[in-house]
Order: sequence, then C-alpha cells, then structure tokens
Amino acid sequence: MSTVTLRDLYAAELHDLMNAEKQLAAELPIMAGRATSARLQRALEEHHAETKIQIERLRLLLEQLNEPPRAVPSGAVAALIEDARRRLDDAERGETLDAALIAAAQRVEHYEMAGYGCARTYAHLLGMQEHADLLQRTLDEEGDTDHKLTDLAESVINIDAMK
Repeated sequence: MSTVTLRDLYAAELHDLMNAEKQLAAELPIMAGRATSARLQRALEEHHAETKIQIERLRLLLEQLNEPPRAVPSGAVAALIEDARRRLDDAERGETLDAALIAAAQRVEHYEMAGYGCARTYAHLLGMQEHADLLQRTLDEEGDTDHKLTDLAESVINIDAMK
C-alpha cells in the first residue's frame, strides 16, 4: 500500500505500533523472568498487562479505520530487542543485568512514545478526536512506565550495580 495521504500515514503508524506492542508483549515476560530485583520484575509484569490493553486499543482504532491487520513486524523494535538480547546475554544475573533490562525496556518505550505522539497528532489533524484521546492515554501510560523505570534505576538498581 502506498502512503499518499495523512490518513495513510496514520494507518501505517498504527500498524507499526501494533506490531511493536506485540513484539514487546512477547518479550516482557522473558525480561521479567530474568530480573533479579522483585521491584523490576513487578514493573515489567505490570507493563506486560498494560501492553495487552494497548494492543486492544490499537486493534479498535484500526477496525474503526477499516484497516485489516498487517503481519509486517516493526523492524526497529525487532532490532532493539535483538540488541537487548545480545547485551543481556553478556550480563551476569544481578544488579548489572537489571540495569541492562531497564535500558533495553526504555529504548523500546522511547520508540513507542515517538510513534504514539505522531499518531496522536495525525488523528487530531484528521479530526479523529476520540482516536487522539485514546492515543494520548497510551502515550501517558508509556511515559509513566518510562518514569517508573528511571526512578527504579536511579534510586536503587544503578547504584547497586556500581558496587
């Protein structure tokens, strides 16, 4: 499909976000299982549950656009996950691994926040305020997750990893 209009670009962004969220949903339980910190494990598990809701929101938005699901994975997220796997494989279990888990999760979160911000703006410009509101809710959730991970890293994990 050619991207000719802003609506086309909006739909493409939603498809990319859907595939990014699905990849993250598959990876988060693995990451949580590797975490040493109970707080980090809980944060990753909570975000996994939240990610499932975000996938359903995206499915709803795509249905409202009469857009059939696409099976094209997000290459950017796949690369981020692959890079994280290599880095995590090199880290021994403990605080350093937890610090690496947080960094990997935040890389994906930042990618998603950029995508949700663009999609929200497109929806707003296209006069789809309900879409824009749902996307803003998800963007807020992604930002909250990022802040929780930063707080955890700066208050405990990274400090313990220095020891």
